[in-house]
Amino acid sequence: MFRSLHMKLVLIMLLLITSLMTIVGAFLMTNITAFYIDEFYQQMADAFSTDNAAFLSSLRSGAAGEDGAQQIQTVIEANAGALGINFNTRQYYILDGTTGAFLAGSDEEGGSRLSVTPNLLAARNGQVGDESDITASYMDLAYPVKSGDNFFIIYIYDNRETVSDLNGQLFLIIVQALLVGLLISVLLSFLLSKTMITPIEKLTEGAERVAAGDFSSAIQVESSDEIGVLTTTFNDMASVLEETIQAVEHERNKLDTLFLHMADGVVAFAGDGSIVHCNPAASRMLESDVEHLDYDRIFGAIIPLEELKKLQKPNYKKTELHVRGRFLEVSFAPFDQDSGTGILSVIHDVTAQRKNEEMRKEFVANVSHELRTPLTNVRSYAETLRDTDDIPAETANSFLDIIIGETDRMTHIVGDLLTLSRLDSGRADMKMLRFHFGEAIGSVCRAVELEAQRHGHTLIRDYSTEELPMIVGDRDRLEQVMMNVIGNAIKYTPDGGTIRVTAGSLKDQVWMEVSDNGIGIPRSDWDRIFDRFYRVDKARSRESGGTGLGLSIAREIVQRHGGTIGLTEHEGPGTTVRIVLPIRQDSVAEVSHET
Repeated sequence: MFRSLHMKLVLIMLLLITSLMTIVGAFLMTNITAFYIDEFYQQMADAFSTDNAAFLSSLRSGAAGEDGAQQIQTVIEANAGALGINFNTRQYYILDGTTGAFLAGSDEEGGSRLSVTPNLLAARNGQVGDESDITASYMDLAYPVKSGDNFFIIYIYDNRETVSDLNGQLFLIIVQALLVGLLISVLLSFLLSKTMITPIEKLTEGAERVAAGDFSSAIQVESSDEIGVLTTTFNDMASVLEETIQAVEHERNKLDTLFLHMADGVVAFAGDGSIVHCNPAASRMLESDVEHLDYDRIFGAIIPLEELKKLQKPNYKKTELHVRGRFLEVSFAPFDQDSGTGILSVIHDVTAQRKNEEMRKEFVANVSHELRTPLTNVRSYAETLRDTDDIPAETANSFLDIIIGETDRMTHIVGDLLTLSRLDSGRADMKMLRFHFGEAIGSVCRAVELEAQRHGHTLIRDYSTEELPMIVGDRDRLEQVMMNVIGNAIKYTPDGGTIRVTAGSLKDQVWMEVSDNGIGIPRSDWDRIFDRFYRVDKARSRESGGTGLGLSIAREIVQRHGGTIGLTEHEGPGTTVRIVLPIRQDSVAEVSHET
């Protein structure tokens, strides 16, 4: 509602009148309060000043008598007019100067419950208490009177009720004036806004027509003031805009034809970052509706637009963008040499090259790292055998066994790497056949049973073969996964441990879990345990002959079957690995394993 100019003018006028009356009212009420306070203390100062010697002398003479309080009361009542005492809003009290107790006064009931004010404290210390406080709800004066051994305090107290009543009346007057002023301001603002808004509404209608592409109607100029000049300028702008749009459409048609069939993506940006041209290849590479975005949302995080605007031909900038697994090489160059604001970006998909490069780097780094230790061992023991003439035969055979073992280890690493390479490249064909899931688990358990017994482990089969269904998959590959998982449980469980294999089915899936009470895997390593060459305990893994590739191969095989493999929560020490596989494979004929 307050977005219209009409309502804004009304609101401004209302706020102006309200603010003005509030400030005036606050100023008047504050000054009236200050006036009454100043008047009170000036009146007190005149009454108790040294110029009024007769009054002060009478007070001291009265204080000298045995009934000093009554005599002082008589003197004060005789001068009540000069002190402004009206026995209603302004009272006087005669107090004991030492204890502050009430002795006499115009308000005996109020005197018995007087509060100790700063002025009273000053008077009890022998000083005149005449400090004013505009924030207090009262005005007071405490005047000490000493005569001989007698010490009294004359306390004048005004509850400021007169000031409050006057301020209340003044506030009522201000509110009435405010209401009248608001009514007048509303009427004036309506008249003023009508005069200003009518030509603006016509301009708005004309702008809406231009925005809709209608340049045929010009707005009539009805005045020569600023709004009339604005109307004339708007008509000229609409004419120029029509010609510009026609030229832009002509150029866009040519560029669209050129860009439409390009294999590389092309996006042209205007100086403000908006998109001028975009071919289908760019939307396809960036995987988004690029035409509805701008430069900052597409490339702003890589190179600021202002930096590209500073480029001069033939200079250009090249960068790389990663979009949902794609590696895109993007080149930027200015195409509007006159203003230097137009930016053309050419997008080239280099995903295949980057992936091949990353795979090559990763392969070289991992193989170099994994083969370094066995090669070093082979070289060390071989050099020892070569350089030592009188080495005992038993020691020499031990060295040769180590060399053979390290060679086998390298062979195992190379074999695992080749398997992963075939899986990555898609050359490792899966022989999807129908076989019994329970029989496959039993075959693997029988194969590792002797190894488990050698370590003193108890291998528990907690499943029923008859209750497990037939599934479709590559039995040899899946048995390789099971063998790896159960083998790891045997390797990394201290001798005398317990290995439990459980399995079951649920709807269209089968599952298998391998639990042990071994050394376990820290929760922080769960997300990385299936990464290639990753080991939780590198020294222990190398001692047991592990390559760090077994679980990576297992994950690749399981994923190729549309299943999952991961760690699950385990009570007590040890680890639980869970494998979940679909019973059927899409688009795969269910051929029996025997066939």
